Amino acid sequence: MNNHQSSLLVTGGAGFIGSNFIHHYLHKYPDSKLINLDKLTYAGSKNNLSEVQNLNNYQFIHGDIADEKLVNDLFSTYDIAGVIHFAAESHVDNSIEDAKAFITTNVQGTYTLLQAAKQAWEKNNQLAKRRFHQISTDEVYGSLGETGKFHEETPYNPRNPYSASKASANMLVKSFGYTYGMNVVISSSSNNYGPRQHAEKLIPTIIRKALSGQPIPIYGDGRNVRDWLYVEDHCRALDTIYHDGKTLETYNVGGGNEKTNIKLATEICEILDDLEPIIPTHISLKSYKDLITFTADRLGHDQRYAVDDTKLQETLGWKPTMTLSSGLRQTVEWYVAQWKQVIH
Repeated sequence: MNNHQSSLLVTGGAGFIGSNFIHHYLHKYPDSKLINLDKLTYAGSKNNLSEVQNLNNYQFIHGDIADEKLVNDLFSTYDIAGVIHFAAESHVDNSIEDAKAFITTNVQGTYTLLQAAKQAWEKNNQLAKRRFHQISTDEVYGSLGETGKFHEETPYNPRNPYSASKASANMLVKSFGYTYGMNVVISSSSNNYGPRQHAEKLIPTIIRKALSGQPIPIYGDGRNVRDWLYVEDHCRALDTIYHDGKTLETYNVGGGNEKTNIKLATEICEILDDLEPIIPTHISLKSYKDLITFTADRLGHDQRYAVDDTKLQETLGWKPTMTLSSGLRQTVEWYVAQWKQVIH
C-alpha cells in the first residue's frame, strides 16, 4: 500500500463487527485504502479476514491502540483520512472478573487514538474535516423497564465496568469535538449477531453447547430482553453514519427485534432441530431445547435494552432489512458449517 494515499484506519478489525465491516467496506468501495490495527486478543482472529488479506488496498498491523509510540508512528507514516474505532474489550463477564484491561483498552486506548489523530490532522489543517467515528453500545444507557427505549439524549447510567469504560470513552470523544473542533461522531447499537462472532457470546454459546450435547446456560429466569441487530445491517448503518452523520452527533442503531433470552434460545434450538436433528441413539433427548438450563444470574445483569433509532432512519435514511427469523437461520447455518469443518 502506498503510504501517501489517504487511508481509512479501522481499529479492532479482526473482531466480530470490525471484520464484517471491513468485508462490507472493501466490497462497496473497491478503490479505497484500509488499514486494520488489531491487537489480536482472544476475541480477534486474522481468519475472519482471510478473504481480504491479500488485497493490495488492505493492510493489517498487529498492535495495541494503547501503545502511544505505535499509534503516533502510524499517523506519521500513513495519511489517515478517517478512523472507525471498534477496538474494545467487550465481554461483560470478563469486566466483572477484572476491569483493568477494560480501562486500559477502552479508555486509555481511545484517548491515545484521539490524541494522535488530533495532532496529525492539526498539522495539515484537516481537524474539522477528517472524521473520528466511535463505535459504542446501548449498554452505556443502563437498564430499561418493560416499556420504553433508549434515545440519543438518554443520560448515561452504566451498570458494569464494561459499559462504564465505554461511556467514559464516548465522553472523551465528545470532549475532543467540543474542545478542539475535531470532527467526531458516535454510534451506539443494540446487540449484534451473525457470522464471525466470538464463541463466548450468547448466540454462539447456545449453538456450540447444543451441538456438543452440553447444557445450554441461561442466566436467571431467562426473561432479560435484548434487541437483536443483524451485523450486516449494522455495517450498512456505520457506513452511512461515517460518511453522512453530523459532527458531534450520536446515532442509535437498532434491529427492532426484541426477544427474551429464553425465547431466543428456544428459537435457535428449533432451527438446530431442523438442520441437525438429534440422533436418539447418541443423546437421549427429543430436542435441543431439552438442554436449556437456568444458572445463577450475572452480577449487574441489565433487565432490558432497546434503542430508538428514529433519528438515524429519518435523518440519514437507513433502516434494517434482516428479520430476526431469517437472520437467526442464516447465522445458525454459518455456525453449523463451521462446526462440521472442525469435526470432520
